[in-house]
Amino acid sequence: MNDDWRVQATLTNHAHAAELGELLGRGAVEHDLATAAGERVVVSVDAHELFLYAGTREQAELASEAVTRLAGERRWEVTTELRHWHPVAEEWEDPDAPLPSGEASVAGEHAELVAHERAESRSLGFSEYEVRVGCASHRDTVELAQRLRSEGIPYLRRWRYLLIGAADEDAAAALAQRLSGEAPAGCTFTVEASLAAIRAEAPSNPFAVFGGLGG
Repeated sequence: MNDDWRVQATLTNHAHAAELGELLGRGAVEHDLATAAGERVVVSVDAHELFLYAGTREQAELASEAVTRLAGERRWEVTTELRHWHPVAEEWEDPDAPLPSGEASVAGEHAELVAHERAESRSLGFSEYEVRVGCASHRDTVELAQRLRSEGIPYLRRWRYLLIGAADEDAAAALAQRLSGEAPAGCTFTVEASLAAIRAEAPSNPFAVFGGLGG
């Protein structure tokens, strides 16, 4: 199992891509995705492309279907491509290509880390606020995630992004300020109401939308 699954949705119109990102952020799409914190999908909008990052292949495929359906309802042209992150080669690859036998142990260690991260991320569903972190590289994101794990701070990691729960806005702001001085260069921090806090306004929305840093 690989934690880093990506759907690349390409539209022919930049405005349509931006609007699609806004619609996902508002929860304006029917879907069959679970809404638990550990099952959330992070979306990055970059020019005429959207990148959707999920924790499992099934989640990525459901997100792809939801985006395709939403675009189709508006008669927007969109193409999607599913990829997963190769933990050894450090690049996006065909999800159906088998790992070389010599890399099986590395993939196994990665799967154990994924299971640990998912267990920690479940508590995010009860947080009123969250710190959204975008890092310049996958390696930087993993480094920051390891720091959080060593401090016992629950988080959800998706590709170059982290969602970190906080009890209230002040706690989230204080955490963001502290981490900004400790994180690798290029990481950005924003504080927002969490999925649990906005569920009444946008019920059953599993999409967390970021700007830029796609790829």
